[in-house]
Amino acid sequence: MDLRLRALVAFVIDVAAVAVFVVLGRASHHESQAEFAVTFWPFATGLVVGWAASRAWRRPFAIVRAGVPAWVGTVLIGMLLRAVSGQGVEVAFVIVASLVVAALLLGWRFLVAALERSAGRGANTPGPVGFFLRRR
Repeated sequence: MDLRLRALVAFVIDVAAVAVFVVLGRASHHESQAEFAVTFWPFATGLVVGWAASRAWRRPFAIVRAGVPAWVGTVLIGMLLRAVSGQGVEVAFVIVASLVVAALLLGWRFLVAALERSAGRGANTPGPVGFFLRRR
């Protein structure tokens, strides 16, 4: 897959993961999803900062070079923006957010890495996603 397409796919997955985090968080507190954007924008901004700081588009599926900076940016910048915008940043929320965002942003990358390894085991028979994930 073309590197630009890989980067776009990875970024869309990351944005979707952050959106899932926000939806689940709001639902777990029985809050209306009508205010989704109020909760989403600080974390989405943090995600973009993490991507930019690490140049994640160069190796978008990499766990350490893209996933970790995306995770740290999402949580760190997201929490700072929540604090300056008057939203809550209690310690328990920071811990839960850190764990859930890590699971979401790193988890899909671990899955892709495992699928790529499995696709690379058979010389002539690519795994279930080997054709899609293979670099060209």
